[in-house]
Amino acid sequence: MKVYELQSKAGIDALKLVERPEPRPESGQVLVRVKATSLNYRDLIVAEGSYGSGQKYPLIPMSDGAGEVVAVGEGVTRVKVGDRVAGIFFQAWIDGQLNREKMKSDLGGGIDGMLAEYVVLHQDGLVIIPDHLSYEEGATLPCAAVTAWHALVTKGNIGAGETILLLGTGGVSIFALQFAKIHGARVIITSSSDEKLARAKELGADETINYKINPDWEKKVYELSDRTGADHVVEVGGAGTLPKSLQAVRIAGRVSLIGVLSGRGAQVDPLPILFKSLTVQGIYVGSRKMFEAMNQTISQHQIKPVIDRVFPFSEAQAAYRYLQSGSHFGKVVIQVSS
Repeated sequence: MKVYELQSKAGIDALKLVERPEPRPESGQVLVRVKATSLNYRDLIVAEGSYGSGQKYPLIPMSDGAGEVVAVGEGVTRVKVGDRVAGIFFQAWIDGQLNREKMKSDLGGGIDGMLAEYVVLHQDGLVIIPDHLSYEEGATLPCAAVTAWHALVTKGNIGAGETILLLGTGGVSIFALQFAKIHGARVIITSSSDEKLARAKELGADETINYKINPDWEKKVYELSDRTGADHVVEVGGAGTLPKSLQAVRIAGRVSLIGVLSGRGAQVDPLPILFKSLTVQGIYVGSRKMFEAMNQTISQHQIKPVIDRVFPFSEAQAAYRYLQSGSHFGKVVIQVSS
């Protein structure tokens, strides 16, 4: 079978198409013919070799993928041949809190991921994808969608009438926009592109801010929220934007720290957290239980993931470079097989 391997931490150029033997499922395992995978910013960090000390090479990258069950091992009861499934990000995080052992089971990081024609996963590391979604759409769910759900619903307890601030228009932010609107929340979203902001409006965003035109966007958020601040900020920028997010959120509000798109390592003044009595929570994807609860809501409301572009399997490097360019709105997908 054909798989992509990262053969070193040399970035996207280290991604190579190679042949491997087709795997066979053992007891409790499932063989999945992968139909589609989707990219996250995390995949760029993995390609650079800066994701963590646990990376080993060669590595099949990418956490997110969906496909068809084509064989099952002895004792498998959760899925059957023909089922349409997606792998969960942390293969060992079924429920409860995240811990060190569960963290070692991250697809496309600690263990081989989904950018292959076939993968073998344990039956516990799979969920059924909603019937109304294509494989390409189902492949967008495991990381970005679960992360947004974890932040807003599982930990955020989002309620009608709350004001949610979203930074940018990548995968997590667009899923967060969709989830916020079905819960009756008001959404403010930022981007450097008026075209992307117009598309966000079409998806239900109530207010938009071009942060190039309004570099002090935290002050604009304050104005747009009756001089109170947002109830909840989904913070994907990291060190470069976190200080502004701490200013943009209301007293006793919540900031969900999810990404590091604007960099790492800068000092952050903790006084706003103290003086405003803020809750700042780190969100590292989520469990299978969260994934399944999210899928029920996606099915109930017939939510369709927003896909910017689908690349063929032969153009995986081009898909990575497109994500790296920041041109995308929503998700970037690689179709592995038709």
